[in-house]
Amino acid sequence: MSWGPRSWKQELSAWICAGREAVRRRRELYEEAVRRRELERFIRDRKMVTLFQPIIRLADGETIGFEVLNRPPVSSSFPNAEAFYHYVGQSSQVFAVERSCREMALCRFAEQVEAMSDLRNTLIFLNIHPHVIADPSFRAGHTLRLVQDYGFTPSQIVLELTERGAIEDYGRFARLLYHYRSQGFRVAVDDAGTGYNSLQTLVCLQPEFLKLDRFLVRGIADNPAARRMAALLLDYARESGTRVTGEGNEMAEEFACLRDMGVELGQGYAIGGPAPRAICGRVPTTKPVRGLA
Repeated sequence: MSWGPRSWKQELSAWICAGREAVRRRRELYEEAVRRRELERFIRDRKMVTLFQPIIRLADGETIGFEVLNRPPVSSSFPNAEAFYHYVGQSSQVFAVERSCREMALCRFAEQVEAMSDLRNTLIFLNIHPHVIADPSFRAGHTLRLVQDYGFTPSQIVLELTERGAIEDYGRFARLLYHYRSQGFRVAVDDAGTGYNSLQTLVCLQPEFLKLDRFLVRGIADNPAARRMAALLLDYARESGTRVTGEGNEMAEEFACLRDMGVELGQGYAIGGPAPRAICGRVPTTKPVRGLA
């Protein structure tokens, strides 16, 4: 068999491309193995850092609860929490990670209660991936036992759904949630007001809490369109008995605007950022915002 001038060049190019692809694939496999080992180590050694962010009642500044956040130590594999949880959500370890995080969250919040008894009856917001709701061990009462073992009641626990795009069958998912609600747990959804999934979640799952998306909250005092959208969600919430939280309060003006619109709860750096101790939130010094649409 004889090759023309172009044939051997094409064959050489194909070999080079195949070699590069093999190197790239080996590198991906190596990096995946490193990430998997780090993830297993985080679970085994309970290396997650637990932080508590206060949620307050805007009318009087009383702290009604805390969102409990578990963050991995910064590493080359997981430079931030978003990268970590994105990887977890696509891995086979999502159940193990969330189970471990729930236990750490409740254990460490119980430690906070020992140091400050006033926290005993506050609400505890726990982030949970929708796939975990269908986990047989979760349904078998693992979380209920944990809650009771640490001296809390199910009515204190708010399951805050993350990654709503992972919900494939809303009817089935609503039936699964009924099981937990019948035990006393409550449900929250965040990012309300963004996209079709957000509206579908509100209608189909009817959460007890909804959190206005940061996109709506940031700069809301100077954004009439954002205020109109927030007002529509507030009307829906009032009619359905849903409690609304303005999430992402970064400025005192945002706090005042949400309060004056009738938003019940607030969460954000203007109130108190995630911290290693459960510190009650503070009310920013504000004046009423005029010209609300």
